[in-house]
Amino acid sequence: MDDRTGILERNKDRARRVTAAINSGDTSDMDEIVAVDFVEHALAPFGREAPGAVHGPRHMRETVAWLLAQFPDLRMSIDAIVADDDLVAVLLTATGTNLGPLNGVIAPTGRAFAGRQSHWYRVRDGRLVEHWATRDDLGAMLQLGVIPVPGAGPR
Repeated sequence: MDDRTGILERNKDRARRVTAAINSGDTSDMDEIVAVDFVEHALAPFGREAPGAVHGPRHMRETVAWLLAQFPDLRMSIDAIVADDDLVAVLLTATGTNLGPLNGVIAPTGRAFAGRQSHWYRVRDGRLVEHWATRDDLGAMLQLGVIPVPGAGPR
């Protein structure tokens, strides 16, 4: 394995470890894999703006806790992962049951969802420094019953 291949594999490992932390709830290695100077571009569902510059390890720990408070059985399965230069792209399938307040304000629905997501990370000096996400939040909210299916009538 040449140096470039080794670096790309290490970068992919960082993204895999974030996914593993979400699945297990164990965020003990966030200081090792996420830079303190981190830029979060992903909006929370119903969010108005991305958080921007944050303390990376703390933000990642808070995000995992926030997700698992809403979906205690949340599982993210990596379908594909690709690294090129300083970017890592992860395509995954997320599944979970809403048993906690959505975004801390919408009553739990008790319903399950499944949806595809893509997460992009920028890596510098072996640590994640930026994150973008594309999720099917509309599909998830429809599955959870938060938003009624158009034309389906009253619930």
